Amino acid sequence: MTKGNQARAAARLGAVQALYQHEMEAMPLARLLDEFHQHRLGAEIDGDEFAPAELAFFDDLVRGTITRRAEIDAVLAEKLAAGWRIERLDKTMLQILRAGAYELIARADVPTATAISEYVDVAHAFFDSREAKFVNGLLDAVAKAVR
Repeated sequence: MTKGNQARAAARLGAVQALYQHEMEAMPLARLLDEFHQHRLGAEIDGDEFAPAELAFFDDLVRGTITRRAEIDAVLAEKLAAGWRIERLDKTMLQILRAGAYELIARADVPTATAISEYVDVAHAFFDSREAKFVNGLLDAVAKAVR
């Protein structure tokens, strides 16, 4: 993985974490971004060293996902299986899907396969392969609808 790809992968993982924190604490966006810039991205926490993230990309993912949340949730809800609702999804899973859907909707500069693959990798950081396959399938359906 190139340094640029690694910085984007770190930005995606950080964005999912920031979106989760925003969901749970309703932290104002400016404070949330500042906290991640100063204390999380590229930092060492509990002996784990986090890769430096592409800050502009991270900021766009977080800001864009929060700003366009209603649109993103509508697209995700449309692609969920019958009987499933956004509210039933695990909070971490929902943030992975939101960030991935935002990237597919708003970041035409990122190839579809790259965006989907990267969020499948993020899912593997939190879940087993079954959930990662769910991310793959749902984001693929979103991509077919929006690209």
